[in-house]
Amino acid sequence: MNGSRIAAVGHYQPAKVLTNEDLAGMVDTSDEWIRSRVGIRTRHVAGPDEPVDELAAHAAAKALASAGLTPGDIDLVLVATSTAVDRSPNMAARVAARLGIPSPAAMDVNVVCAGFTHALATADHAVRAGAATRALVIGADKMTEVTDWTDRTTCVLVGDGAGAAVVEACPADEEPGIGPVLWGSVPEMGHAVRIEGTPSRFAQEGQSVYRWATTQLPPIARKACERAGLAPEDLAGVVLHQANLRIIEPLALKIGAVNAVVARDVVDSGNTSAASIPLAFSKLVERGEVSAGDPVLLFGFGGNLSYAGQVVRCP
Repeated sequence: MNGSRIAAVGHYQPAKVLTNEDLAGMVDTSDEWIRSRVGIRTRHVAGPDEPVDELAAHAAAKALASAGLTPGDIDLVLVATSTAVDRSPNMAARVAARLGIPSPAAMDVNVVCAGFTHALATADHAVRAGAATRALVIGADKMTEVTDWTDRTTCVLVGDGAGAAVVEACPADEEPGIGPVLWGSVPEMGHAVRIEGTPSRFAQEGQSVYRWATTQLPPIARKACERAGLAPEDLAGVVLHQANLRIIEPLALKIGAVNAVVARDVVDSGNTSAASIPLAFSKLVERGEVSAGDPVLLFGFGGNLSYAGQVVRCP
């Protein structure tokens, strides 16, 4: 197979917005404290009647509409999430049922904040191998449901949302639109980012994650560009996991993408885990900050201390 490409993207966020001032009335914090440490101003919060698969289905429906496709055109659904409440049916099957996709392969991918880029690589591999013709790849998380709202070190970070991409085979005369993935993990440091316990709660060792992300990841991200046959300065856009502005900005600088638009959606959306990359990417495309065919680095990192990145061409 010649490879695959992203045909369209879409995103969705719940209507309710939680500001820093709102949080200051809930815990001992302030707008200045939050902005200076993580760069976040607002985040979107899903209600109790808005499950993860509903967020995912909204984003996926927009991507399908943008691609000019129907549910019957999809034969693979991948949902990257770490906040599914139930074990079965999985989120992918529930999304397929909501959208009326007739008989897809349906799988969830739990690599937390790097989940979307892992799922995107998996879809690319499936299309290349001929195991799928068109795939819906979705990142969706409801982080506010696994948050301790009395812990000011974590509750200021999180938000809810979803982003989606339609992946399809490239025409024979077209270069692949999804570059080779570079992925891996540091499993012995998996304790640095956790969603565990009963009830499940999000916790992290912030300084450990910051040091790892800003020192160990830049050469890995540059190697992902190399695998795509590009230098970092050739990139038109960089979409990193939207963890914290204090991580995004130095990491983007160290990658060397001096001509790229750097996504900073964390400012308005908070950390949405697996949703953060497709959500931010879809917004860049929607606003015209990147153009069709532009090379953009997608690079996820975080939970499990896992990472995955690839260069894609904009739809």
